[in-house]
Amino acid sequence: QFFFDEDRRKSLAEHREKLKTVVFQRGLGSMYEKTERLMALTTAIVEEMAAGDADDAALADAQRAAELSKADLVTGMVTEFTELQGIMGREYALLDGESPAVARAIDEQYMPRFAGDELPQTPLGVALSVADKIDNIVGTFSQGRIPTGSQDPFGLRRQALGLVLMLIEQESTMLLSDLVDEACDLYDLEEFRDKMQVYVADFIRLRLKNVLSERGVRYDVQEAVLGDVDLVADVPVRAAYVERLLASEGGEALVQSFVRVGNIARSVTGGTVDPALFKAEEEGALLSAYQVAATARAEGEDTLLAEQALGRAIDTFFDAVMVMDKDARVKENRLSLLKMIDDDLLETADYSKIVLN
Repeated sequence: QFFFDEDRRKSLAEHREKLKTVVFQRGLGSMYEKTERLMALTTAIVEEMAAGDADDAALADAQRAAELSKADLVTGMVTEFTELQGIMGREYALLDGESPAVARAIDEQYMPRFAGDELPQTPLGVALSVADKIDNIVGTFSQGRIPTGSQDPFGLRRQALGLVLMLIEQESTMLLSDLVDEACDLYDLEEFRDKMQVYVADFIRLRLKNVLSERGVRYDVQEAVLGDVDLVADVPVRAAYVERLLASEGGEALVQSFVRVGNIARSVTGGTVDPALFKAEEEGALLSAYQVAATARAEGEDTLLAEQALGRAIDTFFDAVMVMDKDARVKENRLSLLKMIDDDLLETADYSKIVLN
């Protein structure tokens, strides 16, 4: 009661000023400065979640939730009972007359607090939680404090897993690289940007591997889909598709066909495909099958039937056509066709990682 009464002498917004005296991390400024970054990050994420069509009220709430997000850390209640961080922020925000969306987001920013904990359920809560976690990860990594072995003093593995689970549950179209770029801008990490992208992607890849393992996904399928983790929410979807493809009739033969294309195409730089240079009808049939499969993927349709047809076209092509034709232009055209197909297949998985019986 004493702490509560003392805290209520000021509004949450007034408590925020004291954050200027609280260090976020060595080398990363104060908690006040962190809230300044969160204001920019959360607003950008809300815009992204709304596909650039967020209304003024949603953007104002995003700004306010981020602004007040850490203010309860300097209250007497949270100083004495640290496990109440976010919870007291929510309650004090409501008592101050802040919007319910802002108050709930202040609480949800810390979710999931532990393994198996619930995830944020409101759009603003998700946005603030994602912003907080990516800011923590990029900021800590920028100081060379990347978790190794059992050492993880800032709980970054748990936060990264929470980030992954949120993006998957929301079926989010947010790209990891965009989040990292935004955080790098706010930390002014221009010269470390490329390295940061690699470090964070590798860190998230391991968390995704954990998620796939818990879902019972085959280890080789995991390896096949984890090459590109930029669209985090799409990784489990692609893994499920590859397992379904393998379980389908002729699935392993289909994978062999895809691998055969990759074996030739991976060493090719690629170029435009000119149908006028086709000398065999199998070349045109292969291009047509590829276009059907690529269109199905682009339109979000189930591509299994189209890719099965593509596999048959690949086999027929290799049976009838000598790729390395004496005519250099014909040869390059055929290699470009195979490269185009391989690049498209790689958007789903690197099928060369699949272990066949």
